[in-house]
Amino acid sequence: MNKLLGGLAAGVWMLGAQAGLAQDQSTNRVAAETDWSVFVEDSPTECWAVSSPKQTVNTRDGNVVSVRRGDILLFVTYRPGASVAGEVSFTGGYPFADGSTVTLEISGTTFELFTDGEWAWPASAAEDAKITTAMKRGAEAVLTARSSRGTQTQDTFSLLGFTAATEEAERRCGG
Repeated sequence: MNKLLGGLAAGVWMLGAQAGLAQDQSTNRVAAETDWSVFVEDSPTECWAVSSPKQTVNTRDGNVVSVRRGDILLFVTYRPGASVAGEVSFTGGYPFADGSTVTLEISGTTFELFTDGEWAWPASAAEDAKITTAMKRGAEAVLTARSSRGTQTQDTFSLLGFTAATEEAERRCGG
């Protein structure tokens, strides 16, 4: 749970950074690796690899529905000042249902992410490491979640360029 609280603080920061990303990507984007980009902030030093989904499906009661969502992003973050290396996080662009989890599936392996507001994270640094290893070996990551309004979402992210992007982010943050 301590990681979740730390992740919450990071999520709040990343939410602000994400808004900045959308407005001015050219100022802190330092690399693009196929479907993943790398961003760096200087004060405090933080680096992250990020991608948006290639496919999104929203359903309610088994029927595909059209819903308005904010940015949908999958991150791997490095914050050397906070001893964070390779933290996985996901924002679905809406508030997740209270007490719900997000399922992350990569090449037949399923992971569980815990939610708080619009953000989700693995339970521990060890789980982050397992997920990033799976992402380096996989072709796509599928995240399934439930909104506070009961909509089920399924977001499919390409993992092309993931390894190069995370290695670049880690290198730039002294990893």
